[in-house]
Amino acid sequence: MTPLSDSDIRNALASLPSWNLSGNAMQRVFEFSDFVHAMEFVNLVAEQAEEANHHPDITISYSRVTLSLTSHDAGGLTKRDFAMARKISSLSGKAAA
Repeated sequence: MTPLSDSDIRNALASLPSWNLSGNAMQRVFEFSDFVHAMEFVNLVAEQAEEANHHPDITISYSRVTLSLTSHDAGGLTKRDFAMARKISSLSGKAAA
């Protein structure tokens, strides 16, 4: 997979509210009402990540989940990262916030 250009990254991020560029990765913070709902969300993300064979870095701090995506093998962001971000964004409402 080829890394996207800076212009392509900016355009793709514009279609993904709340995702931001963080170095060579894209990142989003999700807030939930409590730890249990945060973990439900993380488990949903894990299922999708396994299916896509593309795994985000995950940081959990009680009810706050931070996800970071990058394609390490490509050395930056690719279309694959944005496809995974769209899947993850669609899951956020499935874990009761």
